[in-house]
Amino acid sequence: MPIVYDELLRLDIPEREFAYSDRDTMLYALSVGMGHDPMDADELPFVFEKGLRALPSLATVIAWDDSWTPKTGINYVMVVHGEQRVTVHKPLPPSGRIKAKVRIKDVFDKGAGKGAIMLTENTLSDAASGEKLVTLLSTVFARGDGGFGGPTRAPGDGPPAPHVIPDRQPDAGVTAKTQPNQALFYRLCGDRNPLHADPAFAKAAGFPRPILHGLCTYGHAVRAVVKAVCDHDPAWIAHIEARFTAPVFPGETIHTEIWRDGNIVSFRARLLERDVVVLDHGKVELRG
Repeated sequence: MPIVYDELLRLDIPEREFAYSDRDTMLYALSVGMGHDPMDADELPFVFEKGLRALPSLATVIAWDDSWTPKTGINYVMVVHGEQRVTVHKPLPPSGRIKAKVRIKDVFDKGAGKGAIMLTENTLSDAASGEKLVTLLSTVFARGDGGFGGPTRAPGDGPPAPHVIPDRQPDAGVTAKTQPNQALFYRLCGDRNPLHADPAFAKAAGFPRPILHGLCTYGHAVRAVVKAVCDHDPAWIAHIEARFTAPVFPGETIHTEIWRDGNIVSFRARLLERDVVVLDHGKVELRG
């Protein structure tokens, strides 16, 4: 069924409660490239229960629930992630119980044959205290749903403007080779979209083979920033944002370029094999 704008904005997605354990935290870290070197003492606290730490991007998977998407009218086969913003109000504990409340903030019509952009917000709170932990703002590009008659929005009145990368050489860089089966591991963190596992589904979506989850690429970049800028302390990070610009095929090598200007860290990720930028307009705000 096509998108019906007013009904989509009125869609009531019930609040849900989730529990995650140290196993989930360690699996996520392993799935975004941490622990590749078992002798790396700096990454051990992310993949070993002794003194376990959670990457801030763990918030993108611990309350994963896409069961409401069929109610939107969007063609799920043609959906890709556009942007992801993570605002950390309080660092995530390595395990816990949380409540998640999703709402659709808006949807923009790019026109027939050009797709639609949907903005969704997911607020994660501690289930016991009600304290807000993380706010997730996601931009979804529905490639097959343009022309539904919704608002187009004038420039500056639509999705958030992208962060501008500094016009100078990077201050640091971190390289990580993904594994051929990386997406099969990462999907165990929550996102079971067959686009990342089933060759036939990937072909129907316009890809020659399954692609890596955009949020897995995102996690690799966050890992790079934590390594290069934060002295492996994820509590430094208050906000993360980036735009997905191209798919990664599992087995390719991600190189994350990093710039630091005070409490603002800019980043961009590219593939070494194809010299393609896969994450752009990356920004991390550090706590003062």
